[in-house]
Amino acid sequence: MRSSLALAAGIALLSSYAHAQPLPVVAEAPLRAHLSFLADDLLEGRGTGQRGGDLAVRYLETQAAIIGLQPLKDGTYRQGLKIVGSKALPDSTVSFTAGGKTFSPVVGKGIVYGASNGQEKVAFDAPVVFVGYGIRAPEEQWDDFKGLDVKGKLLVMMVNDPQPTAAEPNRFAGKSLTYYGRWVYKYEEALRQGAAGVLLIHTTESASYPWSVPANGFSHERFSLAGAGNAFEGWLQEDTARELFQAAGQDLDALRAKAETREFQPVALNATVQVKLDSKIRSIEQFNVAGIVPGTDPKLKDEAVIYSAHWDHLGIDEGGQARSDKTDHIYNGAVDNASGAAALLAMAQVAVKQPARRTQIFLWPAGEETGMLGSTAWVRSPLWPLDKTAADLNLDSMNFVGKTRDIGVAGAERSSLYASAGKVAKRMGLRLAPAIPDLSGAYFRADHFSFAKAGVPAFNVGSAVFSGDGYFDFVKDPQESSARMVAFKKVYHQVTDEYNPAWDLSGMVQQAQFTLNLGYEVANDKTMPTWNKGEAFGKVKR
Repeated sequence: MRSSLALAAGIALLSSYAHAQPLPVVAEAPLRAHLSFLADDLLEGRGTGQRGGDLAVRYLETQAAIIGLQPLKDGTYRQGLKIVGSKALPDSTVSFTAGGKTFSPVVGKGIVYGASNGQEKVAFDAPVVFVGYGIRAPEEQWDDFKGLDVKGKLLVMMVNDPQPTAAEPNRFAGKSLTYYGRWVYKYEEALRQGAAGVLLIHTTESASYPWSVPANGFSHERFSLAGAGNAFEGWLQEDTARELFQAAGQDLDALRAKAETREFQPVALNATVQVKLDSKIRSIEQFNVAGIVPGTDPKLKDEAVIYSAHWDHLGIDEGGQARSDKTDHIYNGAVDNASGAAALLAMAQVAVKQPARRTQIFLWPAGEETGMLGSTAWVRSPLWPLDKTAADLNLDSMNFVGKTRDIGVAGAERSSLYASAGKVAKRMGLRLAPAIPDLSGAYFRADHFSFAKAGVPAFNVGSAVFSGDGYFDFVKDPQESSARMVAFKKVYHQVTDEYNPAWDLSGMVQQAQFTLNLGYEVANDKTMPTWNKGEAFGKVKR
């Protein structure tokens, strides 16, 4: 009995010792070096389907090999994904006929559109149907289609999702945006319904961004994974939508009010659309980059924690123009997301020297800016089983201002990762940043959500893009530092998102260290993270 107690005590002591081992320390020098290179003009903004993107992939896989990460499959660090690039040609036309009147909205000002089905030519005449928010959500007892067959019809939808009411303050997550409110979901639903096409009504309030965002997006080449996609999809500027509805004998505001209720019925407008869409199509292959640190536990090594950060940005302006003395044509994407890609390299550099019980995967997805294509391709054909994937911890647009007293973990509260994050923060002398309403649907706009949709607990660790005013509690010059972080929103997706050697990267290192520490917490735990009740997006059996 005495020997058994002694053995048990010894095992407990060893376990405590192992748990108390200091974790690998992320260094600033390699992080800064990787960041400055990935954001350099030489990489031309790391655009999808562009030379700069190819250079970024080559750099990442070379650095992965130097660091000592092991290839995940077949001796390569690459996972290929087939992508279709599409750009509407100037001779394309879209016109509406309603109430005996035919009109053609001005492209870029009143309407934007394109194809995602890989077809060079699309032509159809179709009736127009207003389907409210275009949502089918059984868990909310919500169906905007009410069984109507909309095959072959053009669907007009509102963006965002039904707003909370006094009677139901928490419907569709209250003030926060759900996935049902995202344009991505609405395009997916139109495809599932077999519609001829789909147009979303834009307002700055409902979309959470100005008209210039979809206008700019559709003015460039757009990308989608090869396979099924909508033949016609786009946006209507609100005044254009109002003109269409008025010509069809309908009051847009009255219909939008009705669409806020479960009793809403889709409305067939007295209108048709005539579409002639010619597109320039090309098929390309892009690559996710991934490397692993194998786990040490005989059983748990078959399970993995993934750290992810997309490598792509918006690239160089079409036409291959280079920077001149007068005009900058390169979207360098220093913060978004050379920062996250560089942080993963710095984290991997120290992780390889101290493996965890579970395997650790460092993943750089492609095509995030074009619709999370790389992470979507991963979960569709995972190189590591999803039911053996403990969590995905994503880094996107990191803190370039300075150290903080807190750390942002928005989305972690959906799973047991929140409790783990709290433990890690406490050990680091940090507190978790308070939750703020997710008005822009930030949780659904980065690569971690691809994993969440597939059933893997996941969230994005902090973000310079989606943080609110005062979200970070900066150690040095709090007001000035917070103002600099908030000001980045004006730089977001602009050519001015460039690396500055004067940046204080102590906060970025802190964020990377927290993410790595949290990864070790998950990788060394006896059990895998679990979703909170009602929060699981996918159906992966754990």
